[in-house]
Amino acid sequence: MAGRLIEVVVDCHDPERLAAFWSEVLGWKVIDRDGGTVEIGSWEPTVEEFRARQMAPTVLFIPVPEGKTVKNRLHLDVSPVEGSTEDEVTRLLALGATRVQEEQPANQSWVVLRDPEDNEFCVLRTLDR
Repeated sequence: MAGRLIEVVVDCHDPERLAAFWSEVLGWKVIDRDGGTVEIGSWEPTVEEFRARQMAPTVLFIPVPEGKTVKNRLHLDVSPVEGSTEDEVTRLLALGATRVQEEQPANQSWVVLRDPEDNEFCVLRTLDR
């Protein structure tokens, strides 16, 4: 029997703020708040669904006192469902993301951004192409 990936945990200073940002990025909603943590997802997990099949993981934001000090060892990749990659980057910048590099290398098909707590993530090419 194999395990199931059910959530990705993000350490942060402000779980509410980061959950709000990522909810907007992904079009997800807050599905739980408990003891300072905030969980977002595209679905509300049930024991029955968890046992029946692999579902998309949720993202759990937990408060920690220390700040980020080095490059992420794990990061999220997102891809626009509609519109171009640059349209999606523009939308995410308006939500509070920042660019890691102003100059995009010509041969690089993704854009590296940071969320409001400086966690790197990538915007990949559109799924339409």
